[in-house]
Amino acid sequence: MAVNNVPGNSVLKLTLHVGDSATGSPILRNRSLNGIKAAATDQDLFDVAAALAGLQQYPLNGITRVDNAALISA
Repeated sequence: MAVNNVPGNSVLKLTLHVGDSATGSPILRNRSLNGIKAAATDQDLFDVAAALAGLQQYPLNGITRVDNAALISA
C-alpha cells in the first residue's frame, strides 16, 4: 500500500538557559511558536528565532524546528 506524506504546520522551539541547578546542571526552558508554515525556510526561521532571542530575559541555548505531517493512504 502506498502512503502519501502531507506536510502540516511546523513548530519553532527556542531553548533558553534560565539558570543552573545546585549540582551545576543547566536548567533549560522551551518557548514554542506554533502554526509555522511548512514552506518557511530554515534560514528564515533561524533569523526570526535569533531576533526573538534578543527580546528574551534569558540567553538562548538552542533552536529547534519540528515539522508535522499527516500520513494518508494513496
